[in-house]
Amino acid sequence: MKISTKGRYGLRAMLELAMHHGDSPVLMSSIAENQNISRKYLHALLTSLRSAGLVRSVRGSRGGYTLSHDPHQIRLNEIVHALEGSFAPVDCIDEEHICDRADLCVIRDVWADLSNAIETYLSSITLADLMERQKAQNAAQTMYYI
Repeated sequence: MKISTKGRYGLRAMLELAMHHGDSPVLMSSIAENQNISRKYLHALLTSLRSAGLVRSVRGSRGGYTLSHDPHQIRLNEIVHALEGSFAPVDCIDEEHICDRADLCVIRDVWADLSNAIETYLSSITLADLMERQKAQNAAQTMYYI
């Protein structure tokens, strides 16, 4: 599986929202500017993330976007699923009927194991974990420039 721009940018947008969790809603234009994502593309990403129940939009003069849950409760596999779909590297993992050899194919088992490994790894990381990594990286960069 190759993570597309959709998945990469969506994760960046979710991290941006996580960094502001507990504050007022974040404007889409602010996310777009901070993450260097076009507003049109970001709107499509946020729509998918909202449909998956990961973000919510707030209307009004103090409106914007917020996470639907605490960053400790949102796992990367949920975000990637919402934006990319299945982790399966081949179609026969999700749709066994498309291949006459699916029941006999040991290679299919390898692809299924790979899919499960990706799912397991991404489910072990939360947005809160990414926030900590981002804070550590920011601190290291600050110390480098001092």
